[in-house]
Amino acid sequence: MEPPRAGAGKETAILSRIIRPERDDLSPEAARSILQLAFDEQDRARMHELAQKAQLGDLTAEEQAELDGYCRIGRLVDLMHSKARRSLKRAGLAA
Repeated sequence: MEPPRAGAGKETAILSRIIRPERDDLSPEAARSILQLAFDEQDRARMHELAQKAQLGDLTAEEQAELDGYCRIGRLVDLMHSKARRSLKRAGLAA
């Protein structure tokens, strides 16, 4: 995949301040629900296709925007998963 845009770090920092992945304050039920959030097979295939085109330098502006969107959503899900795993660990439960 292409490297994240310059603003992506700022977006991640903002999301981190909102989600606070370092806190382990989710209930086990909420944490397990969050850990079920994932891209489906169709989205994973599309991301792979876009990543291959990016490596070849063949992305259109629209495709780059789509790939950027997938990356932003992926970072959001990663932060949420981190918080969920911490919360389950605090509760003595496996993720």
